[in-house]
Amino acid sequence: MNIMYKLSVAGLGLVMSGIALAQPPRDLTAEEANRTLVLTFYDQFFNRHETAEAATVIADNYRQHNPEVPDGKAPFVDYFTGFFKDNPNSKAKVVRSATEGDLVYLHVHSTNGTNDRGQAVVDIFKVEKGKIVEHWDVIQDVPEQAANENTMF
Repeated sequence: MNIMYKLSVAGLGLVMSGIALAQPPRDLTAEEANRTLVLTFYDQFFNRHETAEAATVIADNYRQHNPEVPDGKAPFVDYFTGFFKDNPNSKAKVVRSATEGDLVYLHVHSTNGTNDRGQAVVDIFKVEKGKIVEHWDVIQDVPEQAANENTMF
Protein backbone atom coordinates (compact mmCIF):
# COMPACT_ATOMS: atom_id res chain seq x y z
CA MET A 1 0.00 0.00 0.00
CA ASN A 2 1.19 3.45 -0.66
CA ILE A 3 1.73 5.88 2.19
CA MET A 4 -0.97 8.33 1.03
CA TYR A 5 -3.60 5.59 1.14
CA LYS A 6 -2.53 4.58 4.66
CA LEU A 7 -2.66 8.20 5.85
CA SER A 8 -6.09 8.71 4.25
CA VAL A 9 -7.50 5.60 5.94
CA ALA A 10 -5.96 6.60 9.29
CA GLY A 11 -7.31 10.15 8.94
CA LEU A 12 -10.79 8.85 8.10
CA GLY A 13 -10.66 6.64 11.19
CA LEU A 14 -9.77 9.64 13.37
CA VAL A 15 -12.54 11.73 11.85
CA MET A 16 -15.10 8.96 12.37
CA SER A 17 -13.91 8.48 15.96
CA GLY A 18 -14.27 12.20 16.56
CA ILE A 19 -17.81 12.16 15.21
CA ALA A 20 -18.74 9.28 17.48
CA LEU A 21 -17.17 10.96 20.49
CA ALA A 22 -18.84 14.28 19.73
CA GLN A 23 -22.32 12.77 20.24
CA PRO A 24 -23.64 13.06 23.78
CA PRO A 25 -24.07 9.78 25.64
CA ARG A 26 -27.60 8.39 25.70
CA ASP A 27 -29.46 8.70 29.00
CA LEU A 28 -30.85 5.16 29.17
CA THR A 29 -32.59 5.83 32.49
CA ALA A 30 -34.57 8.72 30.96
CA GLU A 31 -35.28 6.68 27.84
CA GLU A 32 -36.63 3.80 29.92
CA ALA A 33 -38.76 6.23 31.96
CA ASN A 34 -40.18 7.62 28.70
CA ARG A 35 -40.87 4.10 27.41
CA THR A 36 -42.65 3.15 30.63
CA LEU A 37 -44.70 6.36 30.54
CA VAL A 38 -45.81 5.72 26.94
CA LEU A 39 -46.56 2.01 27.49
CA THR A 40 -48.65 2.78 30.57
CA PHE A 41 -50.49 5.56 28.73
CA TYR A 42 -51.06 3.35 25.69
CA ASP A 43 -52.59 0.50 27.66
CA GLN A 44 -54.83 2.78 29.72
CA PHE A 45 -55.92 4.85 26.72
CA PHE A 46 -56.19 2.32 23.86
CA ASN A 47 -57.07 -0.88 25.74
CA ARG A 48 -58.99 0.20 28.83
CA HIS A 49 -60.42 3.28 27.06
CA GLU A 50 -59.80 5.45 30.11
CA THR A 51 -59.16 8.47 27.94
CA ALA A 52 -59.46 11.25 30.52
CA GLU A 53 -57.38 9.41 33.13
CA ALA A 54 -54.65 8.47 30.65
CA ALA A 55 -54.55 11.96 29.19
CA THR A 56 -52.86 13.36 32.30
CA VAL A 57 -49.52 12.61 30.57
CA ILE A 58 -50.44 14.44 27.35
CA ALA A 59 -49.26 18.03 26.99
CA ASP A 60 -51.96 20.65 26.42
CA ASN A 61 -50.21 21.76 23.21
CA TYR A 62 -49.88 18.16 21.94
CA ARG A 63 -48.95 17.94 18.23
CA GLN A 64 -50.56 15.23 16.13
CA HIS A 65 -49.24 14.13 12.72
CA ASN A 66 -52.06 11.71 11.88
CA PRO A 67 -54.17 13.76 9.43
CA GLU A 68 -57.43 12.37 10.84
CA VAL A 69 -56.79 13.43 14.46
CA PRO A 70 -56.70 17.05 15.63
CA ASP A 71 -53.86 18.80 17.48
CA GLY A 72 -54.20 19.56 21.18
CA LYS A 73 -54.87 17.44 24.25
CA ALA A 74 -58.63 18.12 24.55
CA PRO A 75 -59.42 17.52 20.83
CA PHE A 76 -57.33 14.31 20.90
CA VAL A 77 -59.21 13.00 23.94
CA ASP A 78 -62.58 14.02 22.46
CA TYR A 79 -61.78 12.29 19.16
CA PHE A 80 -60.91 8.97 20.79
CA THR A 81 -63.67 9.13 23.41
CA GLY A 82 -66.11 9.18 20.50
CA PHE A 83 -64.19 6.49 18.63
CA PHE A 84 -64.22 4.12 21.63
CA LYS A 85 -67.91 4.77 22.22
CA ASP A 86 -68.54 3.61 18.64
CA ASN A 87 -65.87 0.86 18.82
CA PRO A 88 -65.95 -0.63 22.33
CA ASN A 89 -64.00 -3.75 21.24
CA SER A 90 -61.03 -1.75 19.97
CA LYS A 91 -57.73 -3.08 21.39
CA ALA A 92 -54.05 -2.44 20.73
CA LYS A 93 -51.44 -5.06 21.53
CA VAL A 94 -47.92 -3.66 21.76
CA VAL A 95 -45.69 -6.25 20.10
CA ARG A 96 -42.39 -4.42 20.63
CA SER A 97 -41.08 -1.07 21.75
CA ALA A 98 -37.85 0.89 21.52
CA THR A 99 -36.48 4.27 22.49
CA GLU A 100 -34.01 6.77 21.17
CA GLY A 101 -33.51 9.99 23.07
CA ASP A 102 -36.90 11.62 23.63
CA LEU A 103 -38.68 9.31 21.15
CA VAL A 104 -40.56 6.10 21.99
CA TYR A 105 -41.43 3.68 19.18
CA LEU A 106 -44.24 1.12 19.41
CA HIS A 107 -45.03 -1.68 16.96
CA VAL A 108 -48.69 -2.48 17.56
CA HIS A 109 -51.37 -4.92 16.41
CA SER A 110 -54.60 -2.92 16.57
CA THR A 111 -57.93 -4.77 16.29
CA ASN A 112 -61.61 -3.96 16.58
CA GLY A 113 -63.12 -7.24 17.78
CA THR A 114 -62.20 -10.92 17.65
CA ASN A 115 -62.95 -11.35 13.92
CA ASP A 116 -60.89 -8.34 12.84
CA ARG A 117 -57.47 -9.10 11.30
CA GLY A 118 -56.63 -5.56 12.32
CA GLN A 119 -53.86 -3.22 11.41
CA ALA A 120 -50.11 -3.10 11.89
CA VAL A 121 -49.24 0.25 13.44
CA VAL A 122 -45.97 1.96 14.20
CA ASP A 123 -46.54 4.75 16.70
CA ILE A 124 -43.83 7.26 17.53
CA PHE A 125 -44.21 9.47 20.58
CA LYS A 126 -42.04 12.40 21.61
CA VAL A 127 -41.77 12.89 25.38
CA GLU A 128 -40.58 16.06 27.12
CA LYS A 129 -40.48 16.54 30.90
CA GLY A 130 -42.79 13.60 31.58
CA LYS A 131 -45.43 14.60 29.01
CA ILE A 132 -46.27 13.26 25.56
CA VAL A 133 -45.87 16.30 23.30
CA GLU A 134 -45.99 14.87 19.78
CA HIS A 135 -47.11 11.77 17.85
CA TRP A 136 -46.60 10.20 14.42
CA ASP A 137 -47.98 6.92 13.10
CA VAL A 138 -47.84 4.61 10.11
CA ILE A 139 -50.83 2.27 9.70
CA GLN A 140 -51.21 -0.73 7.40
CA ASP A 141 -54.13 -3.17 7.16
CA VAL A 142 -53.31 -6.80 7.90
CA PRO A 143 -54.18 -8.61 4.62
CA GLU A 144 -56.15 -11.84 4.37
CA GLN A 145 -53.31 -13.37 2.35
CA ALA A 146 -49.66 -12.41 2.09
CA ALA A 147 -47.10 -13.00 -0.65
CA ASN A 148 -44.80 -14.61 1.95
CA GLU A 149 -44.94 -16.73 5.11
CA ASN A 150 -43.85 -13.92 7.42
CA THR A 151 -46.27 -12.19 9.72
CA MET A 152 -46.51 -8.43 10.11
CA PHE A 153 -45.56 -8.86 13.75
